Amino acid sequence: MAARLLLRLCALRALAQRGLSVGKPLQRAMASTGGIPTDEEQATGLERRTMQALKQGKDPYSILKPKQYTGTKADPHIVPSIGNKRLVGCLCEEDNTAIVWFWLHEGDPQRCPSCGSHYKLVHHELPH
Repeated sequence: MAARLLLRLCALRALAQRGLSVGKPLQRAMASTGGIPTDEEQATGLERRTMQALKQGKDPYSILKPKQYTGTKADPHIVPSIGNKRLVGCLCEEDNTAIVWFWLHEGDPQRCPSCGSHYKLVHHELPH
């Protein structure tokens, strides 16, 4: 390693004595500002569209945590769907190991057959 460094130093000195100019080594810029690119600069395609939508306050692909609802008839849990019915699973108690599955249809809120929480199906448009 030291031999390579010494050899390179001698070669540079010899070039300098002969009057030949030694150019600076090229520097690579990885971003427009000359540093490591940010996520916005590097993102392309679907990722870029998602990041732009999140900046505008939209959540096109349901990435963010959904809003908490009480589950009453006045404030039911909202279930998005692209059809007019959807299969819903309810964990009735926090430490329950069994999931209660039932079909949720568009229209009025429906109750879980086991615990009585209310769910409402709302139509959801796909972003693409």
